[in-house]
Amino acid sequence: MASNWTPESWKNAEARHLPVYGDADELTRVEKTLSNYPPLVFAGEARALKADLAEVAAGRGFLLQGGDCAESFAEFHPDNIRDTFRVLLQMAVVMTFASKQPVIKVGRMAGQFAKPRSAPTETVGGVEMPSYFGDIINGIEPTAQDRVNDPQRMVQAYSQSASTLNLLRAFSHGGYANLRQVHKWTLDFMGRSPWAAKFAEVSDRIGEALDFMQACGIDPQTVPQLQGTSFYTSHEALLLPYEQALTRRDSLTGEWYDCSAHMLWIGDRTRFDNSAHVEFLRGVGNPIGMKCGPSLEPDALLRLLDTLNPGREAGRITLISRFGHDKVETGLPALVRAVQREGHSVVWSCDPMHGNVIKSPSGYKTRPFERILAEVRGFFAVHRAEGSHAGGIHIEMTGQNVTECTGGAMGITDEALADRYHTHCDPRLNAAQSLELAFLIAEMLNLEAVERTKKAA
Repeated sequence: MASNWTPESWKNAEARHLPVYGDADELTRVEKTLSNYPPLVFAGEARALKADLAEVAAGRGFLLQGGDCAESFAEFHPDNIRDTFRVLLQMAVVMTFASKQPVIKVGRMAGQFAKPRSAPTETVGGVEMPSYFGDIINGIEPTAQDRVNDPQRMVQAYSQSASTLNLLRAFSHGGYANLRQVHKWTLDFMGRSPWAAKFAEVSDRIGEALDFMQACGIDPQTVPQLQGTSFYTSHEALLLPYEQALTRRDSLTGEWYDCSAHMLWIGDRTRFDNSAHVEFLRGVGNPIGMKCGPSLEPDALLRLLDTLNPGREAGRITLISRFGHDKVETGLPALVRAVQREGHSVVWSCDPMHGNVIKSPSGYKTRPFERILAEVRGFFAVHRAEGSHAGGIHIEMTGQNVTECTGGAMGITDEALADRYHTHCDPRLNAAQSLELAFLIAEMLNLEAVERTKKAA
């Protein structure tokens, strides 16, 4: 257990990007209410994810982490949850088939409500008002009433997260994730995508493998690994009053766990010396992610690793690089070398989204798909050169047929962005673009698998 730590010791450190609530008494009441609610996830589940990530850190797996930029109350619907879940299933199947290694599936779901913003206020229509910080804090509509920071929104976020987790657990273990259903995972609107046809080919080969197993006397219906899948949740641990209220002491080990999600991460804007967010997360037993951008120096990274994982526990830390397509091959190597030199066991994951945001000619914030692919290629190239394992991908995506990122095989143009631009915050990959990215990663994982076979021989 972390020394000199309590669930509220973060209050003695520097807290950035936290909202100011007008009614402190109401905030206290909400925190007390949440602290009496059941945990959303359990410590044992978080430990299971940590064990899976330890295998990834050792080069024996791959982390797929994806979901909404920011979940919303307005778009909460079982179909949206289902569609994002099945696109992640498709991506995982493609990567597993190529790499012959397990793919650990972690959703940016059931808690990804809060977002850091560049400024506390913004001007809309000539009127200055508080910025939108995510539905767990205030509303997106540009009105004075909607932009009030309301503690009661945390209760609604908890309720939505509980319902989302309930549905995800049903999908994961209730038959929907059965590999015999793999042909049924393709969304209707993806029929025009060439990657849908390629996925159908993979599905056929999986079906043939299952038929072969059955002919050999191994009934796929009795193999648990083929009937369901492990699926974990994650979000940025930004709103610390909410995270503290859902922190529980595990009755088996006596350790503290943040029971709002299986995995939490620290953003690029909150990972600094004497950070309240770092102080909070150093004391919980969950797997922890940390965003690593161009501003992070190797020495600072090593200090953070010593703070967050002094025992060098495998599976505890996932480092999520977010450099941009034009900076990853120059900025990432120094961090990789420093971590290897000091002997830290980490999962290296690539966030190709946040460093590749541009403003399109039509005025929309977008992410060109070719830049996303370029950063992923650069990420893999760095790890090949450094002899380390490119262990994961972290993306903002949705199962909805949105038009928010330009490019891809579907050829979304700048003019088409207005057709279905629905995001509450940053642009997301749609289902077709996500599957296209999965096939690109599969090619790279397949190359790694071939190289591993050659070395073993």
